[in-house]
Amino acid sequence: MTFPMSTSHTAEKPYPLPGLIAFGTVGVPLAGLLLIFGLWIPRFYVTVLSKAGMDAKTALAVVGLSILAVRLLDICLDPVIAIAMDRTKTPIGRYRPWMILGLPFLVYGVSRVLIPGQHPTPGYLILWMVFTYVGYSMLTLGQAAWSATLAPTYQERSRLFGWTQGLAVIGSVGLLLLPAFTHGKIIPGSAKDMPTLALYAAIGFPLAVAICALFTRERRTAPPPKQKFSMSDYLFAGKRMWRVVLADLVLTLGPGTTGPIYVYFFHDAKGFVDKDVGFLLIFYIGAGILGAPFWGRVARRFGKHRTVQIACVCYGITQTILMALPKVHPGYHLLSDGLPTAIGMFSVGFCASAFILLIRAMVADLIDEVKLETRRDLTSLMFSMVTSTTKVGQAVTVSIVFPILAMVGYNGREGAVNTPHAILGLEMCYLFAPIVLVFFGGAMLFGYNLDAKRHAEIRQALMEREYAGAEESLIGPIEPEASAAAE
Repeated sequence: MTFPMSTSHTAEKPYPLPGLIAFGTVGVPLAGLLLIFGLWIPRFYVTVLSKAGMDAKTALAVVGLSILAVRLLDICLDPVIAIAMDRTKTPIGRYRPWMILGLPFLVYGVSRVLIPGQHPTPGYLILWMVFTYVGYSMLTLGQAAWSATLAPTYQERSRLFGWTQGLAVIGSVGLLLLPAFTHGKIIPGSAKDMPTLALYAAIGFPLAVAICALFTRERRTAPPPKQKFSMSDYLFAGKRMWRVVLADLVLTLGPGTTGPIYVYFFHDAKGFVDKDVGFLLIFYIGAGILGAPFWGRVARRFGKHRTVQIACVCYGITQTILMALPKVHPGYHLLSDGLPTAIGMFSVGFCASAFILLIRAMVADLIDEVKLETRRDLTSLMFSMVTSTTKVGQAVTVSIVFPILAMVGYNGREGAVNTPHAILGLEMCYLFAPIVLVFFGGAMLFGYNLDAKRHAEIRQALMEREYAGAEESLIGPIEPEASAAAE
């Protein structure tokens, strides 16, 4: 028996733009925090531990291994939080309470990490970074899983993730513009100004979570059945996701390898002073404002996985051009001598903005496929797989690159002067890994077949099932004989 589908069942109205903005507001401070922890915390703690008496080369290796330990512990948290989310049912929704719960963990943890006191130890860094990432996981996983319910269709997800990615850029760019706003009194990444950045979390996160929680309207969906989680669920979801998970891992590793050594590279290898290093990063991150909606539109034309592959090729070209630009001379003028580097940073960032945006949207599509085949809603669990790969990628980059820099004799302490040999080692770390890994990530998506047509069929089947369930709840179970006679 087939069930007639009205227009309201077959077509989903676009989510209102004010709701998208309210939902994406959380991404503003989250993006800034990711910048702080990914770009400046490693260098900050190398400097802090060196001042406390640790050898600078040893400090590089210790900080890298400490961040690896934090990430490994943090990765174990994601599936646990995801399982709890998928079982949550409250009057204010499934994901909203988790984002609110994560807020105090995040704000207090950031304050302890950025204001470490006189004699912090590697154990201190590990403890408070883990505490911070408990809250961070609740917010990021909650927002990612919630997005799948707000935008249920293939094309609508490109739109939603494009807006959230674009809003996230505002948080990063605003942070990088602090030197301009404060006339050089606050320079993010400078050891003396890191405690000031704790205010960014103390003000930004409560405000953003409040806006998101109060003004994001839930879509009406059928109530999820009671679920019991088993390891087979995780294995089945993982089997469906393996290609996307591996692609996400290497696409995180690629650009991610440049993050922890970005300040070192543009200061020592390219000749820019610290305040200009941060300014140049605005072009890389700010490119996402244009890049995110652009790649979203391209995905509507070519499909998400093909668009990721196109972005991978473009990334390799632009990264190579950026690396070939010469070092600026002492006494350079930023607006003239630094313009080619700024353009290069913009082009690389424009291409890289496609990766997280489209991979997360692809995961949301796969969630629907698994839901159709298993009748189980594993939204949070499946999103935890890609949030975990992101954390693995970020951990591996620091834990590998920093010990290598220590081996070549690079001194990562703020203000240190390095030898040409050490700077050459730094350049090699920055040069090869990103392009190779990004190309490998694009290659992982050959053979991926969940396109817009297939996803439309999945959504139609899910709606028919939901409609049938609603009809059955009104008139009672439909007997197989009656169903056959009706047909």
